Amino acid sequence: MLDFKALLFDLDGTLLDTAPDFVTALNKQLGLHGREPLPDSAVRTSVTNGSIGLIQTGFGLTPEHRDFESLREEFLELYFANLADKTVLFDGLAQVLEQCSQQDIPWGIVTNKPSRYTDAVLQQLPLQGAATVICPDHVAQPKPHPEPMFLACKEIDIAPADCLYVGDHIRDIDAGRAAGMRTIAAAWGYIEAGQNIHQWNADWVVEQSQQLHSLLFN
Repeated sequence: MLDFKALLFDLDGTLLDTAPDFVTALNKQLGLHGREPLPDSAVRTSVTNGSIGLIQTGFGLTPEHRDFESLREEFLELYFANLADKTVLFDGLAQVLEQCSQQDIPWGIVTNKPSRYTDAVLQQLPLQGAATVICPDHVAQPKPHPEPMFLACKEIDIAPADCLYVGDHIRDIDAGRAAGMRTIAAAWGYIEAGQNIHQWNADWVVEQSQQLHSLLFN
């Protein structure tokens, strides 16, 4: 078993498979604008970059385009209306959270997903028991800056060196390392094309979500 006192997760693509609901929202929006739907795989790899990345993928526009912000706001409303229809914990992670509970190890979430959407999806699943949930609107500087990591540690009263952070983007690993945490790269997540996850300098790389429990507790 690894020696740690708290376990922290990124949300989208790490703890939760939220991509199916993003696919639904984006393809519904594309249909409203007379465009053909995109395959799931194209949307999944864009989820890690949030609504900006999804609008870029769906409409081929840059954020500077005059229609970009209105499209992004429309997309977010479509997503909010059905943000927990198909979203689930990744396989094996319910067991990880249960083991944490049994061993009195606090777990939490540090995400760049705004609290409006984070709180709603956690309530609707429902996913209870997080000792801390830190969103970008709780801090001045989101990941990859370490500020949200430090805030999470403050809320659970555990030193960063005693925390493990799991994430599926290099910004997650950079934020965790900058805060002095040990990090786990989630290769099961929404990895962008061309990314070599083994070059992120995480302490561990876990290929499948079902393997995380063994790394942590065996």
